[in-house]
Amino acid sequence: MKKGITISIALISIALLWYFFIKPQDYQIRVVAKANTGTINQALKSWNKTLKEASIRQLNDLNHLEQMIATGDSTHIYLWNITPITDSTSQLVIDVKDVEHSLKNKLAVPFSDTDFEKQSRKTITDFIESLNIHRKEFKITFIGEDELPSTYCACVEHKTTQSNKAFGMMESYPFLNSVIAGNGIRVNGIPFIETTDWNMQNDSISFNFCYPIIKTDSLPIIKDLVYKEFVGMKSLKAIYNGNYMTSDRAWYTLLDYAKEKNIKVERRPIEFFFNNPNMGGDALRWKAEIFMPIAE
Repeated sequence: MKKGITISIALISIALLWYFFIKPQDYQIRVVAKANTGTINQALKSWNKTLKEASIRQLNDLNHLEQMIATGDSTHIYLWNITPITDSTSQLVIDVKDVEHSLKNKLAVPFSDTDFEKQSRKTITDFIESLNIHRKEFKITFIGEDELPSTYCACVEHKTTQSNKAFGMMESYPFLNSVIAGNGIRVNGIPFIETTDWNMQNDSISFNFCYPIIKTDSLPIIKDLVYKEFVGMKSLKAIYNGNYMTSDRAWYTLLDYAKEKNIKVERRPIEFFFNNPNMGGDALRWKAEIFMPIAE
C-alpha cells in the first residue's frame, strides 16, 4: 500500500515538474489551413510585416517558424509547425509561450479561459483570415512535364528576395524595352525569369530577367545588359494566374509534386510572363508559365 502511494506521489511530482518547468509551451492551438506548406510559410512572413513590434524567423525548414510578438508588458512566442495533409491543406500546430508570465499561465490555463489564451486564439484567427484572403488572389494549375526549348536572350541580372522579385522585373522592363527598340534588336518570344540561385532558408534569390532575341553578329554592347544562351530542359510545369509578386507560390506546388512522385528537380524555377505588371489591371487575369527543371 505504502509502495503504491509512494509511486503515485513520484509520478505526480514528475508530471508537475514536466508541466511547470519542462513543457515548452503555455498553450497549444491546432487548426487546419487550406494551403500548402510553402504558401503558408510565405503568407505568414508577409502577414508578420503588418504587425507592430513583431519579428519572425524560419527555423530548420519551411515547416517550422518562430514568431515573437510584443504585447503590453509581455513578449509572446509562437512556434509554428506546419504538416501537410493533402496537396492543398495543412495541419498547423502552434505552441504559444508568454516569456514573462509562463508559470502564471500554466497555473491558470487548466482552470479558466485567460486573456493570454484569448489573445493567442485571436492572433491565429487573424492570420487564418489573412491567409484565406490571400488564397483568393491567385490560382495555380498544375500541368505536368514539359520540354523547355533553348533560346538566345538579352538579360539583366538581379539579386533580391522572393517578395521583391516583381519589383526587379518592373525596373528592368523599361530598360530592356528601350534597348531593344533603340537598337533594332528582334524579339523572339515573351520575357522570362531564369533563377540562378534560390536560398529557401532566407528567401533570397538571384535571377536573370530576359527577353528572347534573335542572335546576330551586331548586337550592341550596353552596360548592365548580358547576352546569353538559355539552355532548354525537361521540367515540371504549372500555370499561375495572379500578381507576379506571389508567383513563387507555384514554385512550392511544383516542389510538392516532385517530392510526392519522387522526381529529382533543380531548385531553379523559370517563369514566362504573358503580361507586363507595369500596365496594372486585374491581376487574376495575369498569366505566367512556371517551370521547375527536372534533374538529369
